[in-house]
Amino acid sequence: MAGRGRGAEEGEGTTAGVSERLLFAGTVPAEAAPVLLPERHPPAKVPSPGGVDARPASPPAAIDRIRRQFRGASFSAFRRGVAVAAATELDRGVGFLLVPVFLAAGVILYFSLNVEPDLYRPLAAVALMAVCAAVSRSWPKTHLVFMAALFCALGFVAAKVETWRAATPMLGADIQTRLTGRVVIAEEMANGRVRLTIDLISTAQPKLRYAPDRVRLSARRMPPDMKAGSLVTGYARLLPPTGPVRPESYDFSFDSYFSGIGGSGFFLGDPKVISTADPPTATSITSTIENARENIADHIRSIVGGPEGEIAAALIVGVRAGIPEDINEAMRRTGIYHIISISGLHMALVAGTVMLLLRGAFALFPDFSSRRPVKKYAAAIALMSIAAYLVISGVVVAAERSFIMLAVMLVAVLFDRAALTMRNLAISAIAVILVSPHEVVGPSFQMSFAATAALVGAYAGWADYRADKLRPPPVKRSFVGFLSRKLAAGAGGAALTSIIAGSATALFAIWHFQRVSPLSLLANLAVMPIVSLVVMPLAVLSALAMPFGFDGPFLYVMGKGLTAMIAISAWISEWSPVDAVGLISIHSVLLATIALVIATMATTWLRLAAVPFALAGLLTIPQVRTPDLLISEDAHLVAMPIGGGELAVNRARSNEFTTDNWKRALKAETIVPPETFANGALDIADPVDLPPGSPFYCTGDLCIGRHPSGAIVALAENRNSARTACGFADLIVINDATAYNPCRDPRILVVTKRQLARDGSAAVYFDPQSATARPTIQYAVEKPYRPWHEQRRYSREARGLAPYNRPEKSAAKPEPLSSGE
Repeated sequence: MAGRGRGAEEGEGTTAGVSERLLFAGTVPAEAAPVLLPERHPPAKVPSPGGVDARPASPPAAIDRIRRQFRGASFSAFRRGVAVAAATELDRGVGFLLVPVFLAAGVILYFSLNVEPDLYRPLAAVALMAVCAAVSRSWPKTHLVFMAALFCALGFVAAKVETWRAATPMLGADIQTRLTGRVVIAEEMANGRVRLTIDLISTAQPKLRYAPDRVRLSARRMPPDMKAGSLVTGYARLLPPTGPVRPESYDFSFDSYFSGIGGSGFFLGDPKVISTADPPTATSITSTIENARENIADHIRSIVGGPEGEIAAALIVGVRAGIPEDINEAMRRTGIYHIISISGLHMALVAGTVMLLLRGAFALFPDFSSRRPVKKYAAAIALMSIAAYLVISGVVVAAERSFIMLAVMLVAVLFDRAALTMRNLAISAIAVILVSPHEVVGPSFQMSFAATAALVGAYAGWADYRADKLRPPPVKRSFVGFLSRKLAAGAGGAALTSIIAGSATALFAIWHFQRVSPLSLLANLAVMPIVSLVVMPLAVLSALAMPFGFDGPFLYVMGKGLTAMIAISAWISEWSPVDAVGLISIHSVLLATIALVIATMATTWLRLAAVPFALAGLLTIPQVRTPDLLISEDAHLVAMPIGGGELAVNRARSNEFTTDNWKRALKAETIVPPETFANGALDIADPVDLPPGSPFYCTGDLCIGRHPSGAIVALAENRNSARTACGFADLIVINDATAYNPCRDPRILVVTKRQLARDGSAAVYFDPQSATARPTIQYAVEKPYRPWHEQRRYSREARGLAPYNRPEKSAAKPEPLSSGE
């Protein structure tokens, strides 16, 4: 049955367009009647008590009465219009689309708590909301409220259950030990080293009482006979999972906890293979798949070679550790790194290529095609193809979401049912949330679903708009005109796709990575035709021909396409301006998310409600204070912006990953290393004489710098050197876990290594209005600890003990930390 397009008014006739949402609708309520002005009547004469007619009401009084009636009628009509539009939305199935939204809200609520909740009260809340929802079915509005609360509670319980189910043993302190374990994953990195994921079997010298189950270690080289499933041994240094590099940044211990990784580190020598026998049955399937991935990746590298071979291996089997960092960075700066991450683009191209090849093959046999449902055959084989692609490429969130969406669509084809794209997205979101709730707070889930929802909503709205328009028959054109029109339409569609997806994910990218890609539109327009028409179709053909040994020509041409892609991204990256944009407010991200949900899911004029949320999100972007100083959680590195886009650090050789993150957060362009002097040779009579914005000057065990606000920062290696800074410093950072506050002045903020080990990295804020005010500090980890932070309390630094490699200091006994430390 044909019906109106999305959001069309009732009673205006029908067109050939079919709204997918209306397939689920029952009876669409009638639209509200137009508001009419009150009719004008001659003024009535009011009889007076004496029987004489009184004078009519004055004109101003009549006008006021009419205005009051008009306002009342307008408000009443607006309420009726909202009720009718809301009923229309519910009839079109928007209630089901909101299920993953409320599930995700419950998950976010759980992970945003400062304390770990028990399981009983959330379960009781689920039961209570279910009963209330069942009882309130006679009151639709109340029923909807209880259903929303029920799904929020279910999301909360799902997150709690996943945390309880993970229960990853985490290493508490760094230690050197001899370990024996079974290789799960072996990845060759671009720097020549190898990264191993190992399931621990035993430890010795010393034997760990609370050893993690799985660790990730790097080694200088991989023995030739090592593969997934091999038993290996070696002496290694194990490190506990690190926390955020700054407050409100990505928490690596959170990711390690839900990935089952209890520690990381490196082998002090080359690991040795003990046995290459087949692993137990429980892990043999995983090992077989992993070995197959590595063998295919090696085969691709041997044919394609160079960075192109690494990217080809990443696109086909998901192995991307070997891609050079400069190429990764160029693709990030140009906004095309999504090509490397297997997601909806790759799944759709694989399914589309397989179906196109099969439909073309079936067309060669017209008698068979006319008697058999060849479209269903092609859909079934395409479903099996993307399932195999999901397994062989590694299961990641974007690939899971894309597989579920395409699987629903292909299954719908098999059963001759309509496949509603937005409903597919909702189903995939529900599946991912219930299976892996922790992914909701990660960038992959947020950006992939935001981009997909925006594209689905935008193109569905455009399709409905075109369905409402009467179009004249197409004009006959020449072949050149036809071809140019198609090329222009394709370029315009690609540009619009890039704009929509980029706009939907911009705030999420800024929140997580503090960067944007100013030239992403140009890069995607230049690269996506190569990827869509050359790279991915040839990747599918090479995969089909690989078992027969005929994949060489396909991989060769695919490599040439990747060479062009690398060259284009490198050229655009050189012209791309600085992409660091600094920090934004979390409130702006939440408001933008609400606006995105409304704009993509609403089908009536209620989508206009997204406008105030979007405007509020844009206005609250700058409502965040940039830290004046950042301290790493090991007290080894301190960074301070000194103006002019410069970031002063206290180490000549600093952690590159940390400094890059800090540069983007603080909107700095260059790193200023410290100026080092011999012990006692620092030519500063008084540190107060340092001009504001001075970098760090280091001598002996003490470094001194001055913030542009005038605050003096001192970095000391021990308590004795810190004591000398008590007379002039506003902030003292002591790189010693056994030290305590040596200053008696309460206006001086003292941060010790012990405090940082317990509470994570820190951000310091100076008072610009008062040079004598005490600085404020924010730590990355809050107490009481959540399960992914429990290991912090067991490190030697958190207990106020010296490292193993140097004797403990008897002169500096650890004392309880005061609230100001």
